[in-house]
Amino acid sequence: MKWITRSHVHVDRVACPWLISRFIDNEAEFLFVPPSQVKAVAAQTGAIAFDAMGLTELDHHEGRCSFESIILKYELKDPALLRMAKIVHSADVAPDIDKDPIARGLEAIAVGYSLRFPDDEENLARQFEVYDSLYAWCRLQLAKG
Repeated sequence: MKWITRSHVHVDRVACPWLISRFIDNEAEFLFVPPSQVKAVAAQTGAIAFDAMGLTELDHHEGRCSFESIILKYELKDPALLRMAKIVHSADVAPDIDKDPIARGLEAIAVGYSLRFPDDEENLARQFEVYDSLYAWCRLQLAKG
């Protein structure tokens, strides 16, 4: 299936493709376009839009970031994903940056990757390791109780 979002990925637009490819659609193909083209390209390609500035249900709504909206839509219940969602939310939603102690670090990592890898597909390919590791850490923390 094709999925589409805005180009120049950052926290939520890396976390969402990671979530989609790991838990929803393991054959996902991601398209990155300028914000003004998301709706048109989605219509042309049949791609599912996410984190597209309010154009879709898989976006920021009711205080949620797109990662959280995807978790809600696809009814993902994994406690480690829910813990991870708090980190992603805080790192992505500027006023909430200090609501999770890990958020500033994740945001800094996202900025660093964007500077090093401005191509969205390369950025995703390299950052998925970060999110795999963060998910593993969340699982460990929950196992510790």
